[in-house]
Amino acid sequence: MKLFKIAKTFRKDEDGAVTVDWVVLTAAIVGLGIAVLTSVTSGTKTVTEAVSTHLNGTKVTTTF
Repeated sequence: MKLFKIAKTFRKDEDGAVTVDWVVLTAAIVGLGIAVLTSVTSGTKTVTEAVSTHLNGTKVTTTF
């Protein structure tokens, strides 16, 4: 009967479930961060290229 008591205690123990919850939440946050980083990086690259193109086509004159 001691085996049944150990099995019952193991089934009621929720420490592992809490750990799994934290791992899932952490993975979701990391995934969201990677998605945001990818989005911002591509947007920044587009803006940088547009500014570079504009500056390369601009002529600066001095009146000294």
